[in-house]
Amino acid sequence: MHSSTLNRRTFLKASGISLALPWLEGFGKSAESLPKRALFICNTLGFYSPSFYPAKSGPNYVASEYLSLLQEHRDDLTVFSGLSHPDQGGEHQCEMTWLSAARNPGRDGFRNSISVDQFAARQLGYVTRFPSLSLSSDWPMSQAYTENGVMIPAMDRPSGVFTRLFLQGNSNEVAREKKKLSDGRSILDSLGAQRGRLLRKASPGDRERLDAYFEAVREAERDLSEAGVWIDRPRPKVDASIPEDISDKADLVGRIELLFKLVPLIIQTDSSRVISIVIQNNHGIPRVNGVALEHHNLSHHGRDPEKIGQLMKIERAILGCFDGLLHRMKGQREAGATLLDHTMTLLGSNLGNAAAHDPRNNPIILAGGKLKHGGYVAHRRDENTPLCNLFLRMLQEMGMETEVFATSSSSLDW
Repeated sequence: MHSSTLNRRTFLKASGISLALPWLEGFGKSAESLPKRALFICNTLGFYSPSFYPAKSGPNYVASEYLSLLQEHRDDLTVFSGLSHPDQGGEHQCEMTWLSAARNPGRDGFRNSISVDQFAARQLGYVTRFPSLSLSSDWPMSQAYTENGVMIPAMDRPSGVFTRLFLQGNSNEVAREKKKLSDGRSILDSLGAQRGRLLRKASPGDRERLDAYFEAVREAERDLSEAGVWIDRPRPKVDASIPEDISDKADLVGRIELLFKLVPLIIQTDSSRVISIVIQNNHGIPRVNGVALEHHNLSHHGRDPEKIGQLMKIERAILGCFDGLLHRMKGQREAGATLLDHTMTLLGSNLGNAAAHDPRNNPIILAGGKLKHGGYVAHRRDENTPLCNLFLRMLQEMGMETEVFATSSSSLDW
């Protein structure tokens, strides 16, 4: 290696402290060599369609009222209509399947399947300290599910996220983390020793369930082994202070902003390459000027102009947060490109028409990732194209060799 070239894995060493560096121009890496990331943001109560979609599709569309809020990013994003998952429904039950596309949520015997963020995280492994991060504007309910249908709880305290990502624990705390990993391995070892004995005594149906269970155990063992590599590595330092959590659930905008401000830090330090954020529907009466009713109540507006007016104030505020996120992503550079250039950033919802609990025709905006952008792509609203076609395209853009994800029929092109 030439002495004037820095390597990505270079460590600063001083006084016994090692600091893993984020991507820098001096590493000799080109923009083309940087990894692509994926960010999934879901507003679970949807967006009012007449204010969201343009009247006509194509590259020269006239921006709708909502899209005019993102006018500065027009060339950096694509708007989609006519995308959804098949066989959804069950009122708000489709929240849990927005990233997985598992059919018939809420019905007896339903079992979720792996979400696209976790599929990507499994493919990537522990190339970063956190293969994925799941965040929420309120309470730990997430849309991230393992392939065994188990929900991965979301982190809903920005201060906790910051601490976990960027604050180095003392020697005692590091030792406790190592002990947890060791204890986890010993438990898994003992379970593995009982595998043959259990399988010999099990019925055919139980054998199938046990096989699935032990496969989950094997995955956990791999995770424990790979996670252990990061225990002794120092966390990256960032030029930011611990965010102060907002206790008022009604401050929806403030809570979203705190989460969105963490995203550039996560990406710039390469702490994770897969992030999901869910904007929950249980914030009561949001602290937004001119709003006097609960967000959920307003989403079921019954075409009442007064309710629609208040609903639009909330949704404009959420899109304002998204506008701020895109500005921050474009304002930070790495290897001659912006953070947005290498981060496919998806904003959408599991509901196309929240007033009717209709899960079809999901509002979707995809920004960044150095993809072809600048237009409005309208798919058929009566026979929707699988949203998983877009998910599959994103996975492939991240370099994953897969030809299918969940209900996809092909990789989406536009």
